[in-house]
Amino acid sequence: MLSEKNLVINYKTSLFPIVVCALLLFSTSSISAQSSNERDSLAHKLQRLKSTNKFNPKDTTHIKLLVDLAFSYQYLDSDSLYSVANRALQYSKKIDYYHGVVRSFNALGNYHYNKGNREKAMPMFKEALELATEVDDVDSELAILNTLAQNYSFEGNYAEALNLNLRGIDLAREINDQKTLSVLNENIAGLYADQKDFKNALMFYDTVQKFNRNLGNETVDAETQSNMASLYKDAKDYKNAMFNINRSINIFEKHKIYDWLAYAYQVKGDIYLDQEKYKWALYWYDQSDMLFKHQIEDDRIQIQLMNGMAKVYFGLENDSLSLVYAKKGLALSKKIKSLQGQIDCSETLYKVHKKKGDNPEALAYLETFKSLSDSLFMDKNKQSLSLLETKLGYEQEKKELIEANEEALAKQRNYIYFSVIILLILSIITFVIRRSENIQKKLNKELKDKSQAVIQREAQLHEINKTNTKLFSIIGHDLRGPIGGLQGILKMFTEGDISTKELVSFIPKLKTDVDNISFTLNNLLSWGLNQLNGVVTKPKRVSLSYLVNNNTKLLSEIAQSKSIKIINQLPENPRIWADNNQIDIVIRNILSNAIKFTPENGLITIEAEEKGDMWQISIRDTGVGMTAEMQRSIFKDSSNITTYGTNNEKGTGLGLSLCKEMVQKNNGEIWVESVPRKGTTFYFTVPKAQNRYQKAS
Repeated sequence: MLSEKNLVINYKTSLFPIVVCALLLFSTSSISAQSSNERDSLAHKLQRLKSTNKFNPKDTTHIKLLVDLAFSYQYLDSDSLYSVANRALQYSKKIDYYHGVVRSFNALGNYHYNKGNREKAMPMFKEALELATEVDDVDSELAILNTLAQNYSFEGNYAEALNLNLRGIDLAREINDQKTLSVLNENIAGLYADQKDFKNALMFYDTVQKFNRNLGNETVDAETQSNMASLYKDAKDYKNAMFNINRSINIFEKHKIYDWLAYAYQVKGDIYLDQEKYKWALYWYDQSDMLFKHQIEDDRIQIQLMNGMAKVYFGLENDSLSLVYAKKGLALSKKIKSLQGQIDCSETLYKVHKKKGDNPEALAYLETFKSLSDSLFMDKNKQSLSLLETKLGYEQEKKELIEANEEALAKQRNYIYFSVIILLILSIITFVIRRSENIQKKLNKELKDKSQAVIQREAQLHEINKTNTKLFSIIGHDLRGPIGGLQGILKMFTEGDISTKELVSFIPKLKTDVDNISFTLNNLLSWGLNQLNGVVTKPKRVSLSYLVNNNTKLLSEIAQSKSIKIINQLPENPRIWADNNQIDIVIRNILSNAIKFTPENGLITIEAEEKGDMWQISIRDTGVGMTAEMQRSIFKDSSNITTYGTNNEKGTGLGLSLCKEMVQKNNGEIWVESVPRKGTTFYFTVPKAQNRYQKAS
């Protein structure tokens, strides 16, 4: 490709068109003869992989190559991008390859966004970002944050764009990702540049160039220089603008980076357009246009190019071509829902029609321009409207409106003064009347608040006394006995009343008592914290099978001692959305009770069934069962009856009360069905986890 260094600029009208035509013809043939080395390399690797005997399309190596190939089509062949990324997504889902799912969603989101379909793109970006965070895929998370920030900036939502860039910078600093730090700081510089805050923009560009020097990558540096050239152009510093854009063009041509090269050509055209050098501006716009026709599919840059060419032809007095390009840019802006593109092209069309004397069309585009400008800039992002308002005389309109309002107010001033006097008199009378009412209301409110506070405090004290009573009852009744027995045996041993052999014979009994004490203390601690609001429910994605298997193993020794068989009939890997520790306590207590009240050679069955958006878990035993009266009382907080199992096992009397509280905290219900001497079934429900691609807890 040619750059300005290869040109001898001649401003004679007769020679210039010949030079431009020759250069354009040469550029077209050069572009069509070139191909992307990156895509060729990826395609070659894919072909080699497919030719191996053990090739599997669901292999992660194959998926990675597919995703890389999809991204290589961005701005070049959107249909190929969509097709390849969609294949990669399907393969990734089938093998739960989360990294592939994240990158495929990112690629598909870019496809839809570049097509103007924000409604499809943004959910894909957000789902990809959430999954990348969950599976700790930092590289993908940074890439998506960068993409989202650029998209929000393109939409004019600078506050959200800045927030995402700052979030990405924090993450990139944690892993010392110099390249991403360069990109994100450059994004922020672009936000300031869009608001014409050139001082702050250049400050961030200084930071970007420091990162670029550390990277030593001339391509990355060229991308920065092309953006800085655009900033210098907006600041009317054409010397620095031309210096930066020429350097970046040389590097992009050298490495055949067509998407950035098309942008750089367009920026160079903008620089000449700003200086009213229309023929040179047209030449560089044509260079950029050639790339769009043969290599690039980037509608956002093409909109700027179409509007730039429309302005050039307007400056060259060729109003018909100016209309053609401005209308192309407007149509493309509407297609991808680019508000800024519609604003810029509407402004150009207004000027062209105004010059032609076509006042109705000019007025229509002026109204479109004004309404779109208002909708874009009337937000909290501190965007500047001054330049556009000055160009179309908005300040003059505001001034005239203010003067008209002041004139109308002057005519009504006497009425206002009169009204103020009457209102003042009425206000004094109203003040005197309402003052006493307000004082009375205030006193009533204070009395009511204090009464309510006393009632609440009384209720709190009642609950505290109730809790203390229950704690002391359990400690005195269910813990003191086993601990006292253990203490007595040890005292007899130390005093020589029993021999070592006799002490050893007590060990199975002591172990059972210690296990019961431990289980009771765990329940007691959980219940006590619950009553004192010390437990916060933290739901997350949990494997129900994992909880059931753990508790089955934990209680297997007790079950085996009674020859009780525990059957796990859960479906394959059910996932719930609940607090892991609380549901663990529920399962352990119900399963422990089932073992406790089931005689020897009994059977315990654990099942789960889907009920809408809930899982219904049941634990069924062939134990002694319960009467109807007992079923009504077992879940009550006031219930503190210690019961004994079929082998005289002790309990605290608070296990099922605790289970009820834990289940309810997780938005579930618990109930029991029982027939005396036949068995008991406990049921409880918990919400199902969402079907997302993530690892279970």
